[in-house]
Amino acid sequence: MKNTAEQLGTGKILPLIFKLTVPAVIAQLITFLYNIVDRMFVAKIDGSGMDALAALGIVLPITLIIQAFANLIGLGGSPRASIKLGENDSAEANKIFNTSFVLLTATGLTLSVLTFCLAKQIVVLFGCPPTAVSFATSYLKIYSTGTLFVLLAQGLNPFITAQGYSFTAMFSVLIGALVNIALDPLFIFAFDMGVNGASLATVISQFISFIWIIAFFFCKKSVFKLRVKDMKVDFRRIISIVSLGFSPFIMTLTECAIQIVFNINLNVSTGGNENYTAALTIMLSALQLISLPLNGLGYGMQPFVSYNYGKGDAKRLSTGIKYVTLIAFIFAIAVWSLSMAFPQIYAFIFSASDDVEKIVVKYTPFFLMGSIMFFVQMTLQNINVALGQAKSSLCLAVLRKVVILIPLCFSLTHYLGFKGVYLSEGIADFAAGIITAIVIFITFPRIYKKRETEVALMNKNIEN
Repeated sequence: MKNTAEQLGTGKILPLIFKLTVPAVIAQLITFLYNIVDRMFVAKIDGSGMDALAALGIVLPITLIIQAFANLIGLGGSPRASIKLGENDSAEANKIFNTSFVLLTATGLTLSVLTFCLAKQIVVLFGCPPTAVSFATSYLKIYSTGTLFVLLAQGLNPFITAQGYSFTAMFSVLIGALVNIALDPLFIFAFDMGVNGASLATVISQFISFIWIIAFFFCKKSVFKLRVKDMKVDFRRIISIVSLGFSPFIMTLTECAIQIVFNINLNVSTGGNENYTAALTIMLSALQLISLPLNGLGYGMQPFVSYNYGKGDAKRLSTGIKYVTLIAFIFAIAVWSLSMAFPQIYAFIFSASDDVEKIVVKYTPFFLMGSIMFFVQMTLQNINVALGQAKSSLCLAVLRKVVILIPLCFSLTHYLGFKGVYLSEGIADFAAGIITAIVIFITFPRIYKKRETEVALMNKNIEN
């Protein structure tokens, strides 16, 4: 019987796509729960719910920075390891895995110290309304104590997916989410810890996910093993990991940057009115509901794409990517349509006050109007990374947020006030999506053929 990794190159394509992507999509939806469950509970805190919700909206981009470093290493190392498995070089694949483990550990410890010591300065810098500073600072300080576990859990999980064990990777996220959902009401309300309780629940849940993930790499079925001898620092290997991971790193980091820009512009244009920041937090949650599952489709396809790219199988690559593109497009249209028609559902989920609900219902359609293009921006951009296209992935990642959205947000807010913040997201997403689609649909066939020719030449040289 073929092992899971070998099935990536020989299994029936459509069933294999569902096997890989369904758990990855579920994992991303679970991540969405991770991101919103704290907000849902703190919004119900008597007397300070909207301040607490605004505080979590400020802390969110800070946690995204931490996630960006996990993506830099995990989503850079795992495709490299998959490509090596496709080339039948399991020894080098394991060295990539162990190098990633060392990088994640060192980065996690460094970020933990920095965020704990500079918590208040960071939340103020990120545009926190004065009434929410104490909530945001206390949440971040507690969260920082678990930063190491966050990085290791999020950074090592892609190496489980890279071996084709998507369901195991899904359970890694599910376990933590269930613990978080169970502990949140206990700590926030029963123990009367408020925002601090939400943060502590998150730290504990991430620690449990970390334990589950580490245990997997000690079991027999894992191709990747933690070995001290393979943890030797090799700067060429580090550069290889970081260069490919730089695109998802920038994608996540720019998500953080634009949220900071949003918060600052709202703070200035509304005189620090926390209702607009709370409404933005809700709209960003709606954006995640569309983007995260599409991210999951791309993440789930990465083992298939990287493995067959390593083998140089152009026909198999083309067929698989066509299937997943169609699936992503159908999903994007369905969720986008519901969000346009019923924006009030998001206000209901977060128990928004009447004032916040009015803002959400009026401006969510503008904020989400470009998210229909996320089937390209999220799914196919992740596949571009899996193909080892570090440069083009980076350029496309920077395009959406840095080149288009940030300048647009400042400009529109200058002329339209706070409305410009909500409008800029929708315009930028649509414009960047069109450009990215043109680039990807032109370049992908060339990438397949070029790799097929390279592998055929290598095989011919080996035979001679």
